[in-house]
Amino acid sequence: MRTVYDGFTIGNHSLTHPLLDQIPIEMARRQIFEGRDRLQQFFAQPVRGFAYPFGAHNAAVRDLVREAGHVYARTTHSVAVPYPPADVMVFDPCSYFLAPDFWSRYENAKACGVFYFWGHSYEMITEAMWSAFEAMIARIAADPDARWAEIEDLFAAP
Repeated sequence: MRTVYDGFTIGNHSLTHPLLDQIPIEMARRQIFEGRDRLQQFFAQPVRGFAYPFGAHNAAVRDLVREAGHVYARTTHSVAVPYPPADVMVFDPCSYFLAPDFWSRYENAKACGVFYFWGHSYEMITEAMWSAFEAMIARIAADPDARWAEIEDLFAAP
């Protein structure tokens, strides 16, 4: 796995992908803290981002994510203008990568200067889906107005 993910930023998604807002707070704490710790040890790099399993969170879960040392946390709730978020522990993406209106969301996001999309690689079950995804990335990369950035850099203190 270290070889496969070499060059990628690793983010925490919990130990076992539970609905964190529906389990006892101490279980949520273990899911968040231990998940981050294991990833940092395995990949030998800081883990600063968090993605809520199923997008589920509440104030107590957000506090735990922050306390664990994450710089930001992503939801699954797509919004037209995600940046800047009112709370970095509730960073809503612009789009799901398989959304039928992906490209209109991309164009709309240019107004705020940040387009952030999400998805799972396991959802791409055919070569055609992988090819389509590669074409999406190529199209974004070819846009002269686009720049790639690490998400945590959006929230770094000046």
